[in-house]
Amino acid sequence: MASIDELDDRVAAAAFRRLVRHLQHRTDAQNVDLMGLAGFCRNCLGDWVAEAGGMPKDAGREIVYGMPYADWKAQHQVAATPDQIARMNESVARNPREDALDEALEDSFPASDPPAMTEPR
Repeated sequence: MASIDELDDRVAAAAFRRLVRHLQHRTDAQNVDLMGLAGFCRNCLGDWVAEAGGMPKDAGREIVYGMPYADWKAQHQVAATPDQIARMNESVARNPREDALDEALEDSFPASDPPAMTEPR
């Protein structure tokens, strides 16, 4: 069985693009729910793109969202419930402790997610 590091870059890129398109289509899947289930969200993915590509976070997030994050947030993000925030906190606590991941989460929470921690615009 091949490992992820042995996966052909073209195959990996195609799968990544499919994931991003799926997330762009599924605007009903809130970032706080993604964080609660998997410990990452669109912001994290956009930050990883930015880091890998040597670009600003806003540029990486725009690639993932298909639009500026502020526009996506205004159109699709709803207020998080206390239960969603609790699940998110429990899930994120299980993530590997990586300085880059910790920094990305600190930069994006609570200012961008979850919305219940900030006032809607």
